[in-house]
Amino acid sequence: MKSGTRLQLSVMMFLEFFIWGSWFVTLGTFLAKNLQASGLETASVFSTQSYGAIIAPFIVGMIADKYFNAEKILGILHLVGAALMFQMYRAESVSVFYPYVFAYMVLYMPTLALVNSVSFRQMNNPEKEFSTIRVWGTIGWIVAGLTISYAFHWDSAAGTEAGALKNTFAMGAAASLLLGLFSFTLPKTPPVKDKSQKDSIAEILGLDAIKLLSNRNFLVFFISSILICIPLAFYYQNAHHFLEQTGLENPTGKMAIGQVSEALFILLIPVFFSRFGFKKTIMIGMLAWAVRYVLFAYGNAGPLAFMLITGIALHGICYDFFFVSGQIYTDQQAGEKYKSAAQGLVTLATYGVGMLIGFWVAGIISDYYTVHATDSFWQKVWMIPSAIAAVVWLLFMATFRDSKREVVA
Repeated sequence: MKSGTRLQLSVMMFLEFFIWGSWFVTLGTFLAKNLQASGLETASVFSTQSYGAIIAPFIVGMIADKYFNAEKILGILHLVGAALMFQMYRAESVSVFYPYVFAYMVLYMPTLALVNSVSFRQMNNPEKEFSTIRVWGTIGWIVAGLTISYAFHWDSAAGTEAGALKNTFAMGAAASLLLGLFSFTLPKTPPVKDKSQKDSIAEILGLDAIKLLSNRNFLVFFISSILICIPLAFYYQNAHHFLEQTGLENPTGKMAIGQVSEALFILLIPVFFSRFGFKKTIMIGMLAWAVRYVLFAYGNAGPLAFMLITGIALHGICYDFFFVSGQIYTDQQAGEKYKSAAQGLVTLATYGVGMLIGFWVAGIISDYYTVHATDSFWQKVWMIPSAIAAVVWLLFMATFRDSKREVVA
């Protein structure tokens, strides 16, 4: 790959995840503080990510893959996204905010696949080259968090009370506008599918890989993936608001520790796979979710602040050891015919169905303990996803059996 192309792709990936990290991390606190949203209203807003994940394959599979260059679709989606995010910045109630965030997530989620598509098409050896490009996305997310906390102090106690978190959407809109314009300078990435080829809905959504569920082990993994997304949703929806209410300084910047951890632990996955196998590796990831929420439940911003920081830092194990390991396992089990369909099926199940359930469960739990007032609100809230993760861990341990690869015919 030419050095100029590498620089372009790195900037693209940096901006792609800078945009997401610029507003999504602080969204729960923004909704509670700026828009006075209830738990279920917050769940409804966060659920737009899941709806976007469900709709995304149609945009990529039926439009981008067949009719238009990927970089042009990427540019258009981010330009429209910039306008929508500016409207999110101006919104003063959940009812006004929701239609814009829904439309935005429907357009943003497909761009996650498009930036990968643009990158892969420029690479001679994606297995070795992609990670050096993708890491700039993680860096972009980290920089967004550090900017909010340490450059502008929007998430400080004074900034939060003054409503400064709305500025995260202005920053995201500016970055989206920049990436939208920059996308048209990216290497040309024309469609590769025959326009006359008709894709079925099942193929686009990855449902062609449904045969994989006849493999008992894969079925156990599949169900576990959906269930573990319930505690994952608690983290996305509640963590920032929890840290802010607990009094931890610069919560957005400190949450970036999770992305640093993610970048580091992903390097350890091959070591764990070769030494312990898939089952033990993924069980470590599941157990980390349970431990993380216990740390959140009993930590504080004072003498026990290390428990909160440790909980944040566990993100690398929580995410990489389960989700990245799961992607590798899925690739191994699928065989050549179903590789893409299988990844699509698991993505639909996790980011679509699993997290959608999780967001609503988290919202119901928050509203319940708000109505039934308790002095240990966050302790009770966090122990529920911890218990769910522990149950999933036990079920997976009891029902999954390490076995050789079984390729679907």
